[in-house]
Amino acid sequence: MDRCTALVGHETPEYHPIQLAVGEVVEVGERDTEWPEFVKVNTKSGSGWVPARHLSAEKGQARVIIPYDTTELATVQGEELVVLKRDRISGWTWCQNSEGREGWVPDRTLDLP
Repeated sequence: MDRCTALVGHETPEYHPIQLAVGEVVEVGERDTEWPEFVKVNTKSGSGWVPARHLSAEKGQARVIIPYDTTELATVQGEELVVLKRDRISGWTWCQNSEGREGWVPDRTLDLP
């Protein structure tokens, strides 16, 4: 497995992550200005930012066509992480820390292989 190091720390947002399943219907909101691959979605269990390509439409109601978990992982500068999945299109990598916690971390904060 590949490893990487956090170049700077990453703080997680203060919202409860959501997990989206294939076929689930969501309400699509605005596109993120900092991360243009992402759109805001609202579900029965909450809201979060999701890559638009995981949805059947970019406006109004949409079905999830690729499952997605919005969990982010907090990191500290110099922390070593295991790379579990890279999403080069969105610019985020799913990592695991030494305590076994997993989540998305922005690529720009990591020294990736």
